[in-house]
Amino acid sequence: MSDPAVRVVLVDDDPLVRAALRLMLGGASGVEVVGEAGNGAEGLDVVDRTRPDVVLMDIRMPRMDGLAATLQLLRRPDPPRVVVLTTFDADEYVLRALAGGASGFLLKDTSPPMIVEAIHRVAAGEPMLSPSVTAQLIRRVVSAPAAGSDAGRARAAAARLATLSEREREVAVAVGRGRSNAEIAGELSMSLATVKAHVSHILVKMEVANRVQIAICVHEAGLA
Repeated sequence: MSDPAVRVVLVDDDPLVRAALRLMLGGASGVEVVGEAGNGAEGLDVVDRTRPDVVLMDIRMPRMDGLAATLQLLRRPDPPRVVVLTTFDADEYVLRALAGGASGFLLKDTSPPMIVEAIHRVAAGEPMLSPSVTAQLIRRVVSAPAAGSDAGRARAAAARLATLSEREREVAVAVGRGRSNAEIAGELSMSLATVKAHVSHILVKMEVANRVQIAICVHEAGLA
């Protein structure tokens, strides 16, 4: 018996972008577009009605932008995963969305196979961020003045990491270096299931929403 399709909602103020995404995802295996909206406020309503697994969220939209909508969604119980859509010139918005709990981001010129892969990976609990982009985003977040003093951020990060076991800390550092679960399993001689279990425990202990936030904490503590 095959796994159920990943339910997706599209939120973008450009009807042509939504139409292109719907057409492309309509032919993809294991993905079902269950709704769409033209701004963040409409997106919240559509999510309430359709209960998707993943939301593809544009940033710059009228009425309510994607950042505000993402933050509202992720405060709710059992929220969908959010993947931010961007042209990358809006990277400050993307950084804030990721720090707020979004599971990743895609450029609007990303190839269809990569978009489908991103949806499946995010639905399975892994962010869709290449190591180079992860490192760039983390550097920007860590250096942001609004985040507080360097010493204060380092102390707070160290306190969060201190809640972990030695093995969990090793996994967290690997996440901070942009490693996938499979890469961590190989490097630390663990099974993939064990790595996934450790990541789940780390999220709970550190009180963070996703791997990006683990990575940010590791960088702020100076461990990656």
